[in-house]
Amino acid sequence: MKLQFRLNVISVFVRDFCFMDDLAVARALHVISVVAWIGGVYLVTFVVLPSVRAMDEALDQIRSFDDIESRFGGHAKIMTLIAAGSGFYMLYKMDAWNRYASLDYWWIHAMTAIWVLFTVVLFVLEPLFLHAWFDKRAQEAPAETFAMVARFHQILLVASLITVFGAVLGVHG
Repeated sequence: MKLQFRLNVISVFVRDFCFMDDLAVARALHVISVVAWIGGVYLVTFVVLPSVRAMDEALDQIRSFDDIESRFGGHAKIMTLIAAGSGFYMLYKMDAWNRYASLDYWWIHAMTAIWVLFTVVLFVLEPLFLHAWFDKRAQEAPAETFAMVARFHQILLVASLITVFGAVLGVHG
């Protein structure tokens, strides 16, 4: 009885997944990647940075933040790539490129701008100089450096959440 139930559940899942619309899969991947990516930014902004800033020793702050940020950075890179791939695939599949020409679709412009900003930071600026600059500046002025990093994350998070809010309304409104 239990085995039959499990087999039925598995067969329904496989049947439904195999015949799923490619646009639906792209949309689901897009949502999952954005939730993971922006959710991570939320966690860093409101949990990690305040916890690190509360540490007494500047060296502990730098080491902790570097350790956490380096672990999240890899995930963020993967999620931004999935968001880009799925997002651009949806635009291609729906032949919706003309939406970039209309301010009625401001949220598509905002999604693209947020993605470009994060991608440039994650893939270009951070490896080239941002990581070294942060380490040097954090050793010289830890409180000011972490305050600046926190403010930058807050601004990015607010812009990202406004964009997500607008995108959900734009798609369903």
